[in-house]
Amino acid sequence: MNQLAARRRPRTLALEVVESLGERIRAGQLQAGDKLPTEAAIMEAFDVSRTVVREAISKLQAAGLVETRHGIGTFVIGPGDGPSFKITPEQFSTLQDVIAVLELRIGLETEAAGLAAQRRTPDNLAALRKALDAVIAAVEAGQDSVVADFQFHLEIARATQNSHFIDLMATLGSQIIPRARLEPTADMNAERLAYMRRVNTEHENILDAIANQDVESARAAMRTHLSNSRERRRRATETPRPVSPG
Repeated sequence: MNQLAARRRPRTLALEVVESLGERIRAGQLQAGDKLPTEAAIMEAFDVSRTVVREAISKLQAAGLVETRHGIGTFVIGPGDGPSFKITPEQFSTLQDVIAVLELRIGLETEAAGLAAQRRTPDNLAALRKALDAVIAAVEAGQDSVVADFQFHLEIARATQNSHFIDLMATLGSQIIPRARLEPTADMNAERLAYMRRVNTEHENILDAIANQDVESARAAMRTHLSNSRERRRRATETPRPVSPG
């Protein structure tokens, strides 16, 4: 895991640990029944605090990948015996690939938003607000908001109270946020800042509908949000440009 730590990127530390360990589980390097390294070993490997490690383990538990047996340790329980659904980084190599994933997300997350509006709890709303506040703060500071953006969408999946939505979103990971693949180093100029603020207005509309338990408005707000992102990428195909592999 030291090699993984050496390749770290400036992103939320807990999600970095989640993605690295999750990838090892999905790749079969950590198999069902295997015991995860100790908290101390993970702290050293990723150069993170105990709090970060515990948050990462909690996210892996929510995704159904591990379980903690108190006094014994944390053990791998997923992704199961059958073939697991997975979209690899290589499948994001073109604008067309990103558009295809956005089409998948429209189907998946539109319904997730509707279910979230029906079933969300006060804790879900607090988690959604916290995630969206992190997106807004990153945008206004001119920083990368990809991880916080993904966390917002993951919290919507969690608010469905349906573990399958959570598992699928966690499996996809933050790479499904288009700018993680196409704009990894984009400068926060005035035009980009204006765009990101529009995106956050769309996020607010989704959260408002979920908070108000307005199922149809939640679905419509999510569909609008993801469709706008898809259309922006479709327009980009009219002027092809190199796509960064990062």
